[in-house]
Amino acid sequence: NCSVVLKTLHFITRPLSDEEGNFSLAYIITIHKELEMFVKLLRAIYMPQNIYCIHVDEKSPKDYKAAVQNIVNCFENIFISSKRENVVYAGFSRLQADINCMRDLVHSKIQWNYVINLCGQDYPIKTNKDIIQYIKSKWNGKNMTPGVVQPLHMKHRTQVSYREYVHSGMSYVYPTKNIKAKPPYNLTIYFGSAYYILTREFVEFTLTDARAKDLLEWSRDTYSPDEHYWVTLNRLNG
Repeated sequence: NCSVVLKTLHFITRPLSDEEGNFSLAYIITIHKELEMFVKLLRAIYMPQNIYCIHVDEKSPKDYKAAVQNIVNCFENIFISSKRENVVYAGFSRLQADINCMRDLVHSKIQWNYVINLCGQDYPIKTNKDIIQYIKSKWNGKNMTPGVVQPLHMKHRTQVSYREYVHSGMSYVYPTKNIKAKPPYNLTIYFGSAYYILTREFVEFTLTDARAKDLLEWSRDTYSPDEHYWVTLNRLNG
């Protein structure tokens, strides 16, 4: 019952300020367990002017998926990604999950300004207004995806080919003996966080630019590609 959900969980139903109402954020949340934690997270970051793409791991139990769907159905600005992955920790599927949501978000009727990605075990320590004011004060028109040139102890992640293994509740990434080719366009690989705050323009660039597409393909058999993909693209000139 949606009215009960909204009332008992105290979801915010209107923008709390003009500044927030005029600055929409998009969220990508990748989840696979702990429904109650997800609901607490969603309630904490929910604003009616924002938009939320939820990626539910394809391996999650049916009743978990159904419960998430029931919650999502109560909101016009929350949806489950149109394409779902069997997510493997440190695998390409984790990066693909974010990209699936991005493809959905760029077609949304809500004109969001920035996208923030989270996992189901995250929780905010700042308000929606705090986040917006921080973005505007220091990062207006820029991406937050910090990183450094690939350290020596991380070289193995992109030097050999990795594969994902998914079978009956067990999933992991393992190295093969195949040596990888150099990155496309002779790109310098940077390493940083898998988590980011990105401009809408940058998201549209990553989904359409030939360099971004080729780097994505090259990253398909690397270890934890979400820790190098965004930060490397952000370092491109222009």
